[in-house]
Amino acid sequence: MLGSARHKTRFIDGGKKKFLRLADDASASGMSYESSMAGGGGGERRRSAFHIGYGGVVGASRRRLAQPELLARDVITHGSAQLRTLGRSIRTGAAMAAVFQEDLKNTSQKIFDPQDRILVRLNRSFLISCIISIAIDPMFFYGPRVREEQLPGEKNTNLCIGIDHSLAISTAVIRTLFDIFFLARIALQFRTAFIAPSSRVFGRGELVIDTVEIAKRYCRRFFIADVFSVLPLPQIVIWKFLYREDKTAVLETKDRLLSIIIAQYVPRLVRIYPLSTELKRTSGVFAETALAGAAYYLLWYMLASHIVGAFWYLLSIERVTDCWRFSCNEFPGCNQIYMYCGKTESNEEYTEWTTVIRQVITENCQPTDDGEMPFDYGMYSSAVTSAVTTSKDMTTKLLFCLWWGLANLR
Repeated sequence: MLGSARHKTRFIDGGKKKFLRLADDASASGMSYESSMAGGGGGERRRSAFHIGYGGVVGASRRRLAQPELLARDVITHGSAQLRTLGRSIRTGAAMAAVFQEDLKNTSQKIFDPQDRILVRLNRSFLISCIISIAIDPMFFYGPRVREEQLPGEKNTNLCIGIDHSLAISTAVIRTLFDIFFLARIALQFRTAFIAPSSRVFGRGELVIDTVEIAKRYCRRFFIADVFSVLPLPQIVIWKFLYREDKTAVLETKDRLLSIIIAQYVPRLVRIYPLSTELKRTSGVFAETALAGAAYYLLWYMLASHIVGAFWYLLSIERVTDCWRFSCNEFPGCNQIYMYCGKTESNEEYTEWTTVIRQVITENCQPTDDGEMPFDYGMYSSAVTSAVTTSKDMTTKLLFCLWWGLANLR
């Protein structure tokens, strides 16, 4: 190609410069020189153009260098974004180890991806267990009931308020099993990565796998509520009641269960929020079908009715106790401790309670044959007239209170 090249010299800027001019063989390499004559008037004008035909490797180089400004702009944009992310991390003091979700499996640490399918299924199971545990707690309120007892050597029976032992034990055992299952959720929270806030884009970003940062974040948010919700306080109260069979134990157990369950209901409801939020963020929705979603919200409505009905039943027992207390106050020296079932010694006070005072209480607190109520029970009248407070059938009692909750929860 260079065989027919000629050297040519010219004076440029006061100096002699030597150029190499290619001959016609340059056309073989894709270089061409075109000229044309254009006439106009009496003169001629020559137009020339030098063309280079890029092909093969030369064509690839041209494509790579075709838009250098765009490439430089992308590099500058990406670099500035990284600098902004680094600046936010430095300002927040986050010296955290973070990886992308695709690289989490290659790390040596046993950290779980929050969007892992197994973890999503476990979170769904944890959410269902939390809902069931909320339905179990009101079962403690069905323990107190009005029943008859007879002391050894006594002919008369005593109508008193006691606690169903079998119901209290079974409820405590079931609650313990669900609380143990939720302890696995607390343990997993210390090994579940979270998306760094500085890199979050549409719910995705870099995962923080530093166990110290994961523990700090969990302890700042829901750790206290989760731990307080699984404390076995109602189980301890029931366990102490089983070893105390005196009459004062019934009153103390009833009052303590009411205060403890109400206090623990707040964290047991709060712990549902992070579970449902995490499920919506990872899988999009909690229920995959419309039917499942409708059943989920119907379950919450039934659960609310169940809770309201259980509280209504316990308050009905309290209202019955108020009527007995008012009748007892009519007799000087009346001992109200006999209103509760339990071991006691047979003495004159107990004999008077089971005879004269019991007859007065029956006249003042029990409905008459005509259906009239001598005592104003208010919204608890249906519990007394339907004998729910004295029923031994747990199914009947539960369904009746659930119906009352559905009828009044509007």
